[in-house]
Order: sequence, then structure tokens, then C-alpha cells
Amino acid sequence: MNPNVFDDPRITAVGLLFEVHAGLSARFATQLEEHGLSPVEFEVLTRLSRSPGNQLRMTDLAAQTSLSTSGVTRVVDRMERDGLIARRACPSDRRSSYAVVTAAGLRRLDESLPGHLQLIEDWFTSQLDPAALSALLDGLRRVRDAVHPCATAGSGGSAPAEGATASARC
Repeated sequence: MNPNVFDDPRITAVGLLFEVHAGLSARFATQLEEHGLSPVEFEVLTRLSRSPGNQLRMTDLAAQTSLSTSGVTRVVDRMERDGLIARRACPSDRRSSYAVVTAAGLRRLDESLPGHLQLIEDWFTSQLDPAALSALLDGLRRVRDAVHPCATAGSGGSAPAEGATASARC
């Protein structure tokens, strides 16, 4: 094996991405725990709160997260028991239902956001000047759209192009 292969900038790029993700995730998890939320619950509340009507179809919520449809069902079940989310039947499709953030869920999100935003500022955005942050966001969106084309499913974001392969359809 060529020892220089480990100096490949592709390995460096992915390695740095993993290191940054792990470091930020650990800080976020600790802060969210203080508000009785897991990182997944925070992600679900955030995704719902950023969506029209504070709701998403369960299948769209699964597409937007790293969870399977059964994983989303389990998380939503738990969050529904805690009063953070409610389910609502889809009026146009009896097979579908919506996850809707409740007033209690919005309050919990509002309580956790100031500390979360401060962590983002301290450990992420303040490390970059505005031009570097803009370039990073652009690059991350392009990579996200390539590897996770359904990341904005149901939120009014762009859908996969007509004729996209079955694996790229939401």
C-alpha cells in the first residue's frame, strides 16, 4: 500500500468533517440534555417548526432525518407521549398522517434554542469569516443534495429532478 494514500485530500476532507460533526454533536447533546431533549428529538422539533404549519407528513419527516420510517414512528410515539408532538390524519390520504409540533413542543424548543444558538456561534460560525461561512454553506448544500436528495421533502424545498433515478426520488 502506498503510504501517501493517507495524505489524499479526500481522506482529509471527510476526516475533518467527521471530527467537526463529532465535536459539535457532543457539545449539542450535553446542552440539549439540560432541556430534556435528545439530539434526535431536537432535530424533529426543529424540522417540524421550520415547516409550513409546523407539520410534516411522517414519510417526509423520515426523509428529512437520518431515521427510517419505523424509527420516526418510534420517536414520534415517544414525543407524543411527552406532549411535544401530536399526530393528525391527512385529509387527502387516509394512509398518511402528519406529525405536528404542539405548543409544549414549541416551548421546549424556545427554551433550548438560546443555548443551542450560543454553542453554534461559539464553536462553529464565529470560527469563519462571512465569506468562508457562505462558501461552506454552499458547499454543504451541494453535497447534502447529492447524498440526501430528499432532505427537504415536504418543506417546500426543491424536489428531485424529473426523471431522477428511483433511489433519488422522495
